[in-house]
Amino acid sequence: MTEARFYTALGDGVQCLLCPHRCRIPEGGRGICRSRECRNGKLYALSYGRPCALAVDPVEKKPLNRFLPGTYCLSLSCTGCNLSCRWCQNSDISQVAPEEAGAYALAPEEIVNLCLQRGLPSIAFTYTEPFTWWGYMYDIAELSHRKGLKNILVSAGFVEKEPLRELLPCLDAANIDIKAMDDSFYRKYCGASLAPVLANILAMKEAGIHLEITNLLVTGLNDSESQVGALCRWMTENGLEDVPLHFSRYFPRYRMTEPGPTPKATLLQARECALSAGIKTVFLGNI
Repeated sequence: MTEARFYTALGDGVQCLLCPHRCRIPEGGRGICRSRECRNGKLYALSYGRPCALAVDPVEKKPLNRFLPGTYCLSLSCTGCNLSCRWCQNSDISQVAPEEAGAYALAPEEIVNLCLQRGLPSIAFTYTEPFTWWGYMYDIAELSHRKGLKNILVSAGFVEKEPLRELLPCLDAANIDIKAMDDSFYRKYCGASLAPVLANILAMKEAGIHLEITNLLVTGLNDSESQVGALCRWMTENGLEDVPLHFSRYFPRYRMTEPGPTPKATLLQARECALSAGIKTVFLGNI
């Protein structure tokens, strides 16, 4: 059991301060992410030291196409997510509690040593939402930096300012998933909100983190020219036209069996729209 960071005690439990949900968690209860539990008036990180997935991936799979290209990274994940996207491709580990998925028992030192032993230049926190296992990620990232490794964050970016601020000195690169330039879309389909994500992307830019952005195009929901245009305008208006933009193809999964996969023509059209809007580098994923 590892006590979590970023919470405050209440008379009848605790309030988590890790993400904008700010869950009020009663004694014996858990937050939306399922990974933080109140016991005896304290908040504990249930997934600390218990990664449910480990793999060696090409860095381009994160996707990062302009950071250490042609290299491999050690990818790792614990269970948990503070979003509830209906089409989640990793719902078997993101939408479950730690005890519902298989796990390894690996301390941060062991993760870093695995990376060093295999001669990998970087560690990627990925597959689920790394901010829900913030403490484990931070301890690994801080140690890996001291050992000369690079740290990669793959995230939806839905986190409070202070946890992000503490992590930034340990980060080298990030791919942030913008679901749509529409707050109502976030609330209806993802159980979150847009504004904190955009603010956190700008904070990463200000900190000098290598950034790439992904936008999953879901047929009929966020794939219109107006939606794509809004995203590209926001990027150019905020000095992000040099940030690589990945349009990714949606496939039915989890709680969404319809519509069918995004037509390739939709992704090609989005790419042309982005280039016309001034985005300098555009990639198409899952095709």
